[in-house]
Amino acid sequence: MPVLRWIRRNLVVIAGLLTLAYMILPNIVVMVFSFNKPKGRFNYAWQQFSLDAWKDPCGVADLCGSLSLSLQIAFWATLGATALGTAVAFALVRYRFRARGAISSLIFLPMAMPEVVMAASLLTLFLNMGAQLGFWTVLIAHIMFCLSFVVTAVKARVMSMDPRLEEAARDLYAGPVQTFVRVTLPIAAPGIAAGALLAFALSFDDFIITNFNAGSTVTFPMFVWGSAQRGTPVQINVIGTAMFVIAVLMVLVGQLIASRRKSNARN
Repeated sequence: MPVLRWIRRNLVVIAGLLTLAYMILPNIVVMVFSFNKPKGRFNYAWQQFSLDAWKDPCGVADLCGSLSLSLQIAFWATLGATALGTAVAFALVRYRFRARGAISSLIFLPMAMPEVVMAASLLTLFLNMGAQLGFWTVLIAHIMFCLSFVVTAVKARVMSMDPRLEEAARDLYAGPVQTFVRVTLPIAAPGIAAGALLAFALSFDDFIITNFNAGSTVTFPMFVWGSAQRGTPVQINVIGTAMFVIAVLMVLVGQLIASRRKSNARN
């Protein structure tokens, strides 16, 4: 039958579209309910279209404060994890030293370890050191678990680099710093950017490790969890929708820049 033949030819495309729809559906629900005006405390049933939450996204006490704190922690955690992770990735790929294999294996431990185990371990470490739980303990914890993801992303990029390009730069009398800045870093930049974006998303979204080590500090995921116990304000959906739209725009801009570079390289 023509219909069955068409399905067989496009089975992969159909499966991909269904998977994409399944993944995006929760985001669409969040987006739709950001325009809702609930009658009670919980924003779980559609009542009436309204733009009130969009006009006043900070109308709920401490919401924007927790959001600002999460953005600050994610920003500094991304900087720290990206700097350290890039250095570790280059060291593991470019240099030979003792325990190199063991270190490469240990890098994957935070990725494989359950978050609750890491959270409890970090809490024990901070308490034994006498550290006061708060902003700095959360930041240190986020840098620690984001580091593995950055190393993995940058390491894959560095391993695929052609060393002859750097050798050609040195043959043209470029110094080590000039070679790194003008040749090595631009080639490794996509991997570094991917690791940084992943670190930012993981840090901003984390709840378990943050909840163990935050003390009285309240980040945005902790605020959402606390609000769910008392009543979910529509402003949470507004913030979630805004973050989703910003992420999609960043991906689209990146794809557009990449396609333009490819077209320019062909021409």
